[in-house]
Amino acid sequence: MAEPSIYDEIELEDLSYNADTTLYTYPCPCGDQFEITLQDLRDGEDIAVCPSCSLMIRIIYEVADLPAAEDEKGMEEMKGAVEVAAA
Repeated sequence: MAEPSIYDEIELEDLSYNADTTLYTYPCPCGDQFEITLQDLRDGEDIAVCPSCSLMIRIIYEVADLPAAEDEKGMEEMKGAVEVAAA
């Protein structure tokens, strides 16, 4: 399969992140926003698409740079509480 035509490569820290929707966005030249979900990034997807035009961008990132999953945060908090209670 042919490699998709990529408009640009953008660093993760240059995207806006909405924690409520777990959606990363970046302005598209057409006036809309490129979009990619946190789960897509965790699954190894690195192409964000604009829903209004045919442009795509590649996101440059490391999985370790992504926000922790809610259940991972909960597990860390529980672990911390258990360690405090045990002390």
